[in-house]
Amino acid sequence: MSKTHLHLLSDSTGETLEMIAKASLAQFEDTDVVRHFWPMVRSQAQLDRIIEDVAAKPGLVIYTLVNPDVRRALDEKCRTLGLPAVDALDKVTDAISSHLGQEAKGRPGRQHAMDAAYFRRVEAIQFTIAHDDGIGWDNWEEADILLAGVSRSSKTPTSIYLANRGYKTANIPLVVESPPPNKLFSLKRPLIVGLTTAPERLVQIRRNRLLSLNEQEQTDYIDAQRVQEEVRFARRLFADNGWPVIDVTRRSIEETAAAIIRLISERDAQTAGDRVGISG
Repeated sequence: MSKTHLHLLSDSTGETLEMIAKASLAQFEDTDVVRHFWPMVRSQAQLDRIIEDVAAKPGLVIYTLVNPDVRRALDEKCRTLGLPAVDALDKVTDAISSHLGQEAKGRPGRQHAMDAAYFRRVEAIQFTIAHDDGIGWDNWEEADILLAGVSRSSKTPTSIYLANRGYKTANIPLVVESPPPNKLFSLKRPLIVGLTTAPERLVQIRRNRLLSLNEQEQTDYIDAQRVQEEVRFARRLFADNGWPVIDVTRRSIEETAAAIIRLISERDAQTAGDRVGISG
């Protein structure tokens, strides 16, 4: 069975492109496909470096690129190498355009709307990375969402997922011996959400974490009674402040994020309704 190389290029996180590739590859059996993933491709200089690897490992190139110059450059380089290059969304976009009788906004000359959303997403990702694990608490007010929870309650992966959806997300670990900064209790703009999980599940996750780091297991970090105390402390803090709580024990990251997005949408709708009531 011969090896096939599949190069995936995206000017964003590449989540959509990766899902398309996985779904498509699932339709084929007995294949040896090596995927090369290239996210955040935003300049021709980046593209030039990637093409060197594509030339060394020739195969099918699939991309989702909004910038027309980068798209054009990629198509030309692939033609020179004799490699097929496919835009993952073009046919769907063309079909929708034809059905609606409208030109797609992502076409050259009409990029501003998509570019604005793209840059909002990039800004959200940068903010979220800079405000992980309690860092940068002095400007939490700029966040859309703030996640609070004990260690290993899925705060960071959920934050990154929300950032990819365009939400500036900060998170803070709750530690019994170290109370959170007072700033947390005076925030106005962010939606503060508490993440909790079953203590026994938390012990299992933490134990696996220690094993992956080759660290000793005899520690309060995975002591069952200690973990129960941590979870009770966090839940009491959530209740005392009236923050919505999501139990992540049996939820995927996507499900948790979807629940948070519903919460912030409901809050925004309520705020808009209150404004209409006041003005009326």
